[in-house]
Amino acid sequence: MPALSSLRWKIALTTTMVCCLVAAALGILVHNVVARQIVGEVRKEADGELDHALGHYEYGTAHGDVDIALDPPDLPGPLRALVARGQTGSMVGERKGEPVMWAAGPADGKALAVWLPYGNTRDRLRDIDAAILASSALAAGVVALAGVFLANRISRRLVTTADVARRISSGDLDARVDFPGDGDDARPARSRDEVRDVAHALDSMARSLQARLEAEKRFTADVAHELRTPLTGSLAAAALLPEGRPKEMINDRLKALHLLTEDLLEISRLESGGERAELAPVELGRAVERAVAMTGLAASVRVVREAVVLTDRRRLDRILANLLANAHQHGGSPVEVTVTGPVVVVRDHGPGYPDELIEQGPQRFRTGDPGRGRGHGLGLTIVAGQAAVLEIGLSFANAPDGGALTTLTLPVGRLPDGK
Repeated sequence: MPALSSLRWKIALTTTMVCCLVAAALGILVHNVVARQIVGEVRKEADGELDHALGHYEYGTAHGDVDIALDPPDLPGPLRALVARGQTGSMVGERKGEPVMWAAGPADGKALAVWLPYGNTRDRLRDIDAAILASSALAAGVVALAGVFLANRISRRLVTTADVARRISSGDLDARVDFPGDGDDARPARSRDEVRDVAHALDSMARSLQARLEAEKRFTADVAHELRTPLTGSLAAAALLPEGRPKEMINDRLKALHLLTEDLLEISRLESGGERAELAPVELGRAVERAVAMTGLAASVRVVREAVVLTDRRRLDRILANLLANAHQHGGSPVEVTVTGPVVVVRDHGPGYPDELIEQGPQRFRTGDPGRGRGHGLGLTIVAGQAAVLEIGLSFANAPDGGALTTLTLPVGRLPDGK
């Protein structure tokens, strides 16, 4: 059972248990009060009959309205002892196996006793107890249903809020809770809804985060775009310098800065969401072998099983080139590429990916563990962006015996007929 469903049932069960406890306490209280009242009425009647019987006995007359006897054998012992002390009293007991109310008093050294049937009184108490139990069960059922309804309403709203939070954490910054009636900011304080407050805080956080990220993206794109023109001119001017070590150093730095600018522009285009892939069926094994050969980097390619996938070959080449460059720059040799059906695994034998990258994914200008060398973190960010455009499943991990593992899972396609 999911956690929030468990919360729903916990609320309902707690409400029902509290209702049952309250009903039980009230039932016991009502039972005791009614029992005392009924028993008191019967006792009062028995005491009245005893007074009449004692009066008749004193004057030697008969009292035939009730059952009377001197020293009856069924008289309860405590009542007999009370009469022996010269006192009168009454108590519930039995006579010939039937419940009766006894009342007895002293008469010439003997116990003059009267008794009244008590079975009807017990039946009345049982009927009252049954009515209390039925009322308690009905009240508990109604409260349980009301508790389930209210708890389910709270649970659904919490589930919605949690789902939006997960969507935001996965990158969907347009996700909002927006409960019905959220636009009414003028509701009174006494109707404050804590779940709605949490949803409002989450929506506010998402809007703020989205605004900051959009500002950062615009800034990055503007800086890269503005740097592109002067860099192009600087590269052209550097080509006119006389040959020598200074020219090589200037060209080297300008090319590095030019590549960085191009990477930033590519990331900006990917993050804008406007990139569209030109998909076509491709034999994955052959495409990977071609892409690896084009990089000029040392890497072994092993095709375990060929598969036809639906992808954009140019973007796939870009992904593989960046992964190989990252493996050589931050990992260690040998670098291995394995194709098994629609799955491509790129592995190096270096220190492996940092835990932060495995958990959160690549982020620009963050390289994580210094053990994997220095860099800008743009290569893997581009890999993630291009993979999203191509709808390629992408995961980062570390091999048990050392080294970084990158797994690409491509959508399966089909070659046109006759090919």
